Amino acid sequence: MNALKTLGILSTLCLTLAVRAQSVIGTWKTVDDRDKKEKSHVEIYEQNGVVFGKISKLLKDSPDKVCDRCKGSRKDQLLLGMVVMEDLKQSEHYFEDGRVYDPVTGHDYKCSIWLEPGKPNELRVRGTHWSGIYRTQTWHRVL
Repeated sequence: MNALKTLGILSTLCLTLAVRAQSVIGTWKTVDDRDKKEKSHVEIYEQNGVVFGKISKLLKDSPDKVCDRCKGSRKDQLLLGMVVMEDLKQSEHYFEDGRVYDPVTGHDYKCSIWLEPGKPNELRVRGTHWSGIYRTQTWHRVL
């Protein structure tokens, strides 16, 4: 009976990991598309059916770094814990109609995110300027 119980627990764990690997929810390592350097970890989470992301770890800067280029309520606030992705709503194959904030430049952009087919540990994050010009970064799941 113990072997059967252990097998059940292992099966549940594997199923949970497989479902998690297919979701944008989790922690992602950001990689700047300009200099290809790893910058931070962003925790993406769901709240009332809407997706958000906040900085959970800084990889290059000290934990007490503030956002000196930010505007409004983000000005001079700690980067650690800052919500930098907000209001993403699920579409058929991706999340869209949200905003992403770039603390390096102090600008925010329209945002969409998606998992590449067959690559559940790679998240595409696209920020689009009002002019239609966009940049896409690839973030990697932190396991």
